[in-house]
Amino acid sequence: MSLVELRNVSKIYHLGGEEIRALDDVSLDIEGGEFISIIGPSGSGKSTLMHILGCLDSPTRGTIQLDGTMIHNASTKELAGIRNRKIGFVFQFFNLLPKLTVLQNVELPMVYSGISSGDRKTRAMEALKMVDLENRSKHRPMQLSGGQQQRVAIARALVNSPKIVFADEPTGNLDSHTGEAILELFRRLSQEGRTIALVTHDPEIAAVTPRRIEIRDGKIAKQVDAKLAGLDRKIPETAPAN
Repeated sequence: MSLVELRNVSKIYHLGGEEIRALDDVSLDIEGGEFISIIGPSGSGKSTLMHILGCLDSPTRGTIQLDGTMIHNASTKELAGIRNRKIGFVFQFFNLLPKLTVLQNVELPMVYSGISSGDRKTRAMEALKMVDLENRSKHRPMQLSGGQQQRVAIARALVNSPKIVFADEPTGNLDSHTGEAILELFRRLSQEGRTIALVTHDPEIAAVTPRRIEIRDGKIAKQVDAKLAGLDRKIPETAPAN
C-alpha cells in the first residue's frame, strides 16, 4: 500500500453559474520516502492538489487514502487533526511569529497536540539540530537571514514527525545560492527516509526531485522518473543556508 493514494479525484467550483474544474479525475500514488515535485503554471491545479493532499480542502468526488486512513469524507475537525499529526507544511514566506523565539516557533505544532512543555522543548531542539540551527534557538525570526528563517520553518514542519511534508515554492523568497542550500537540505531529509513533495512552477526546482508530476488544466499531464529518463539534476555543493 502506498503512503498516499488518490483515485479519480475531482474538485469543482461554481462561480457565477460557471463550473470550474480545478482538478479533473486525478489518480496518483506517493510512496513513503519519496522525494517528488508537483509542477505546473499558475492556474494549473497544482495548489488545489496540494490543498487536498494536505487535508486543507476536500474533493468534490473521488477517494483519498493517507497512511491507511480514508480521508476524502473527513469532517473539518477530523482533517485538522490529521494535518497536525501526519502532515508538515513549508511555505514561501516562512510564516514565523515574530514575537516568539525560534524554539517557540518550532514548538507551536506540539502546543496544538497537547504535548507537555518539557517534551516540546526536547523535540523542538532535535528538529533544530536536523537543520543545523540549534545554536539559534533563542533568537527572534527577524534576527535571522531568509535562509535561516526557512530552515526554522522546515524544523517546525518536521517536529511532529509527519508522514509527508509539502513545500510550497520553498525557495521563491530566497536568492539562488540560498535556495540551492534549502533544496540540498530537502534532499538530505529525503535520504533519511522522509517523504517530501515540492510544489513549484519552476522546472529548475522540480528537476532536483527523482519523480516529477506535471499538472496542466487540472489533470496530470505527465509523470517523469528522472533517473530512468536520465534527467536527474545534481544540486551544486553549497554552504548551509545563511
